[in-house]
Amino acid sequence: MNKIGFDNEKYLRIQSEHIKERISKFGDKLYLEFGGKLYDDYHASRVLPGFQPDSKLRMLMQLKDDAEIVIVISAVDIETNKIRGDLGITYDEDVLRLHDIFTARGLYVGSVVITHFNGQASARTYRERLQRLGIKVYFHYTIEGYPNNVTLIDSEEGFGKNDYVETTRPLVVVTAPGPGSGKMAVCLSQLYQENRHGVKAGYAKFETFPIWSLPLKHPVNVAYEAATADLNDVNMIDPFHLEAYGETAVNYNRDIEIFPVLNAIFEGIYGENPYKSPTDMGVNMAGFCISDDEVCCAASREEVIRRYFTALCNVVDGKSTENEVNKIALLMKMDKIVPEDRKAVTAARRRKELSGMPASAIELADGTLITAETSELLGPSAALLLNATKHLAGIDHAVQLIPQEMIEPIQKMKVSFLHGKNPRLHTDEVLVALSLLSVNDDTCRRALDCLPQLDGCQVHSTTMLSEVDHKIFKKLGIGLTCDPVKKK
Repeated sequence: MNKIGFDNEKYLRIQSEHIKERISKFGDKLYLEFGGKLYDDYHASRVLPGFQPDSKLRMLMQLKDDAEIVIVISAVDIETNKIRGDLGITYDEDVLRLHDIFTARGLYVGSVVITHFNGQASARTYRERLQRLGIKVYFHYTIEGYPNNVTLIDSEEGFGKNDYVETTRPLVVVTAPGPGSGKMAVCLSQLYQENRHGVKAGYAKFETFPIWSLPLKHPVNVAYEAATADLNDVNMIDPFHLEAYGETAVNYNRDIEIFPVLNAIFEGIYGENPYKSPTDMGVNMAGFCISDDEVCCAASREEVIRRYFTALCNVVDGKSTENEVNKIALLMKMDKIVPEDRKAVTAARRRKELSGMPASAIELADGTLITAETSELLGPSAALLLNATKHLAGIDHAVQLIPQEMIEPIQKMKVSFLHGKNPRLHTDEVLVALSLLSVNDDTCRRALDCLPQLDGCQVHSTTMLSEVDHKIFKKLGIGLTCDPVKKK
């Protein structure tokens, strides 16, 4: 728990140096497609302990004088109000969030590109909204037969039909709220357009996972497959790289499948392709910054289990299908992972068996396991937070931090006035009560002061939790899994 397996400072240094080298290989400009999350890459921070969620942005800060950012969003995602699952906001709102974050850091956001545009009214309205904020917006259109119809793509009716995105700096970072936004198509379209304008531009891809320099079945790469099970991505040995260099490198199916098309597009634009393989296109140096492989392997196996439980709960909620569960289950079987490898799972289930009530457990940084169960006053997660903070503060377990006479009026308000069905206090309500009591109660203050120590700890619940509880655990930095059992 909380062990470091990744050298973040080394990563910032050598990654920025490698990107500078790639820029120098092209005459005027490099379009760098950023796969994954540019600002808050929580998956990377979980499987590579020590990797900071904003590492990519911090690395980019070292290149900020040469860089500008283009944010891409699909008109289809605007139309359907697609939600970014980890933040619970729509993609169109996330574009504005990212714009503000980048700008606040002193990075230059040049424009927003709306892709897959076919005249959607919602996309036009969104463009007007951005323009009122002073943001440049461009449309890129759907090309029939993309990406296989190379003849059409590489023509005036293909990429030539798109708006030319005006950029002013040698490094153009192309990012998006999530996958399927059309980042690669924007980069390739710009190569076509820049060539028409007499600008020698290049393309590279910054995709953290899978890590090309690690073995195919390394747990870090397996965790990536689990994370993309809904997209049906598969890690593969890059056959083009193996043929060109006689070296094994790992990539994923979509990049490998599209490489012949990219090769034809590059040849159509420049007469030749500067890359011999999909791996050649990448600039990711993360694999060379792992400082403790054992720590990263353990964290990655935890991540696979976390993804498995999430998929199970999504099936119960009707948000996913059994296909995603089955794929992750197969990955677990191949890597000999079982849910019980997550220690909090066994502890929570044991507490449930003994009490006959829904229960939860947390594994603290030193490996200590703390459990709690549902009571008439508290839900298992709320009780767990109190038990964990009492343990960390050295407070006797028998001490009742929040007196019953304070809880009962809150319960009455929830049921009688707000017409709720569950009178038990949630995690947020417990924390508010604890905060109020801490003003005059030193014991409560000591417990409250221990909350930061829960960052990085792991929790399992034998029942699915409310959205409120999920958000509280996330804000505390706690990794949460739940058995796929709805609360009664």
